[in-house]
Amino acid sequence: MNWIYEPWPWYVAGPLIALVMFLLLLVGKQFGMSSNLRTACAAIGAGKATDFFKFDWKAERWNLMVVLGAIIGGFIASNYMSDNTVKINPEVAQQLAQDYQIKNAGETYMPPEIFATESLDNPMIIAVLLIGGFLVGFGARYAGGCTSGHAISGLSNLQLPSLIAVIGFFIGGLLMIHFIYPLIF
Repeated sequence: MNWIYEPWPWYVAGPLIALVMFLLLLVGKQFGMSSNLRTACAAIGAGKATDFFKFDWKAERWNLMVVLGAIIGGFIASNYMSDNTVKINPEVAQQLAQDYQIKNAGETYMPPEIFATESLDNPMIIAVLLIGGFLVGFGARYAGGCTSGHAISGLSNLQLPSLIAVIGFFIGGLLMIHFIYPLIF
């Protein structure tokens, strides 16, 4: 039963993603998680606070099924289809341990040095999470979508703004991990 813990090969996962994108295109929908969160906020009444959430969310309720599916699928995959380890280069694991004190690199998806509830006692961690969350939300809104929407849906529709956004996401990620993150931690 070891096969169940192996990642799906690209020649299975890739065509499945393409099939989903084709089906969404066929019915006139686009994929992206930030639009799903906008629909959820509108459904719980955020339209009373700002006009951005004032729209017919019931016409977009299929977005809520995407969020529910992501939650359920993530739970099933992590608890029943994975041993929750990540195969990374031993040199990268050594660098993470040396430079960032992340000793469990490659042993778990979410290293406890970063994601443990004890980390929430540190005001610096709380500040980074709040500021990072705000910046991600602002960036997704400013870019007209999130990484999944632009990289999967936008690029598959050959949209130039999505290509520009994805290049910006990669540049921002590289700048963050190589220059800003070492300054913070």
